[in-house]
Amino acid sequence: MLLVDSCSDLPLEFIENNLNIIDTIGMSVNIDGKDYYDDFGKTLSHKEFYGYLRQGIMPKTAAINSYSFLEKFKKHHEKGYSLIYLGFTSGLSGTFNNAVMAKEMFLEEHPDADITVIDTKSASVGEGVLVIHAVEMIRKGHSKEEVIKWIQENKMKSNHWFAVNDLNFLKKGGRLSATKAAVGTILNVKPILTVDDQGELKPYTSVRGRKKSMKFIYDKLVEHMTNPEETIVVIGHGDCLNDAIKIEKYINKHLKLKKVIVTELCSTIASHVGPDMISLAFIGEGREN
Repeated sequence: MLLVDSCSDLPLEFIENNLNIIDTIGMSVNIDGKDYYDDFGKTLSHKEFYGYLRQGIMPKTAAINSYSFLEKFKKHHEKGYSLIYLGFTSGLSGTFNNAVMAKEMFLEEHPDADITVIDTKSASVGEGVLVIHAVEMIRKGHSKEEVIKWIQENKMKSNHWFAVNDLNFLKKGGRLSATKAAVGTILNVKPILTVDDQGELKPYTSVRGRKKSMKFIYDKLVEHMTNPEETIVVIGHGDCLNDAIKIEKYINKHLKLKKVIVTELCSTIASHVGPDMISLAFIGEGREN
């Protein structure tokens, strides 16, 4: 069984189609003093969440605590399942460390429990693409050990490319000064972010205009993919489906890939980068740092 957190930004349809393989655990998000459970858009719909963002509200996110992991471990151990938790990068959250702590606590009382926790060093769709590959392997009959080996060998090949549209959210989150945000907005500058080998979200470069930013991340796909016929691309969007569809069509027109999946970003990542972000993730060459 795979345990997947909400930071993987997978489509709810994908989760629901694989409930015999996947269980989920969610971050908590506080919006104007009210706590919500990030469960891939079921409790707090994407439409409602992005409505808050577009009003200028800055949500606060919190790591998943050890107690929540203990409850999941207990549930699956009682069913006799082995469990792999594919965790949100420790470079951006204490969630993974809380999972490790919960595992150690649980094994003290249940030493026979079969629990593996993996720091994917990945976030958002970059984490999600690893989950998608793991699900495919399980469906094909691969063992737990084979899935773990593949994840460990390929997690640092999960390429993340984020094209941010609204500089004000980077400013509010402390990733950009007020002066740079103001000047960048006037000049129509669009930052490109990536996730490095430490699993941290880092600025990579900036380009002028939305079209160029979308073309830039497409070019990074072409540059770093290794085997097109086996490449799965996940396109994440922050309430800008039309742009996601445009880049999906462009990819399908120019490349022959195994699969392209479009998903709407859940609340954790979007809380820090704002609406209208477009992201691409895929397994390719090693990451740029």
